[in-house]
Amino acid sequence: MYAVIVTGGKQYRVTPGETLKIEKLEVAEGAAVEFDRVLMVADGDAVKLGTPYLAGGKVSATVKSHGRHKKVHIIKFRRRKHHMKHQGHRQYYTEVQITGVSA
Repeated sequence: MYAVIVTGGKQYRVTPGETLKIEKLEVAEGAAVEFDRVLMVADGDAVKLGTPYLAGGKVSATVKSHGRHKKVHIIKFRRRKHHMKHQGHRQYYTEVQITGVSA
């Protein structure tokens, strides 16, 4: 059984027991979170699609930790112009473990 959810402007395919890193949520570690923006739920051959969201669809999860991803280096370079600019960015994330999928 799996579901497709929307959180943080991105879509994720999740299954119960899976751990994934999503955009930062303002929730304490160990707290329970429910995602109600479910696009699709599939259980074997039975597939339920939403228009755009599935009515009554829920994915529950628990927050494991918060952190930051590895640094992404941005380099802007103009050849023959003596111009080079370095910049770095580390995005915040929340690590969640999916505990249940229901539709």
